[in-house]
Amino acid sequence: MAKRLDGKVAFITGASSGIGAAMARDFARRGADVVLTARRWERLEALALEIRAQGRRAVVVQCDVTVDGDLEAAAAEAVDKLGRIDWVVANAGFGVAGWFHRRDLADYRRQFETNVFGVLRAAFATFDALQASHGCFAVMGSVMGHVATPGSSPYAMSKHAVRALATALRHEWRPRGVSVTLLSPGFIDSEIRQVDNEGRRNPEARDTIPRWIRMRTDTAARKMVSAVVRRKREAVVTFHGKVAVFLSRYAPGLFDSLVRVFGVRSSRTKNST
Repeated sequence: MAKRLDGKVAFITGASSGIGAAMARDFARRGADVVLTARRWERLEALALEIRAQGRRAVVVQCDVTVDGDLEAAAAEAVDKLGRIDWVVANAGFGVAGWFHRRDLADYRRQFETNVFGVLRAAFATFDALQASHGCFAVMGSVMGHVATPGSSPYAMSKHAVRALATALRHEWRPRGVSVTLLSPGFIDSEIRQVDNEGRRNPEARDTIPRWIRMRTDTAARKMVSAVVRRKREAVVTFHGKVAVFLSRYAPGLFDSLVRVFGVRSSRTKNST
């Protein structure tokens, strides 16, 4: 049975959909109160109503992780209204894809502003509260933080960067009582593949990842919340993700061969327009 989290508070960025919303639901199901942050106010309010109906407190703060000061204000409001922050999930992010020769520096800057500097802003904004509670900072990485495939360089670079950040902070923050967990999901049911390179969502976009290889969002969220609560070093989520990480570490030649056969072919399809 999952450990009860009554009296504790989870602060989640990018909580309006996908993994962020599912993790908020799971924290609340286990008894925690939640702070929901994202740009889409209406979605946050709907999720907050759902969580409050379960008897948990939910604070909604509309903010943008790419804007200096937004997360500091959100963290201050969280502590003011709920008294503490025990877990931070730096989840907000999206993916820029495409062949390198079809991208430009603006694409890479846009990718890093959200996926890397957004995580840094969350860390700076919540560190004092986490130090006070001896809490845990969870970085939403990716299997792509361990590997890289054709057409993925902006996104893979950003996830390699936050993986390095999580490793460094783990060592730096341990003496201060703060743990750091790197969450590395593979293919999960979410809206990320409906979001274009400009960060705009197209709800009509077809998910190009076969359903049989995608993990349900609620299943992934349960695994990730458990990892954060248990203060694990890293959680690689999905079977295919674990296989990819294993092969890249211990059989890099085989992994490269598989990428040449399957990765280039799929990337040509994705980047044909």
